[in-house]
Amino acid sequence: MTSTPTSKRPFNLTLSEANVEHAREFTGNLSATVDGLLAEFVARERAARWGRQALRDEVCEALNRFNARHGSFADEHSTL
Repeated sequence: MTSTPTSKRPFNLTLSEANVEHAREFTGNLSATVDGLLAEFVARERAARWGRQALRDEVCEALNRFNARHGSFADEHSTL
């Protein structure tokens, strides 16, 4: 994973002591590892959000096409 250099500043996190101890067996830079994992999480969640929005857009377009072709069920019952 490549990333562009960005400004960094300290943040307080509360992490499980056992998880930190285990993670230190695999990384010498816990901050960079957590930062990378956080970036992956944000990218995955953003893609999921865009996917859900795309699905909602498709459903709205399909309903609009249906209504344009067949009218709305509510049209028969409107008092306007």
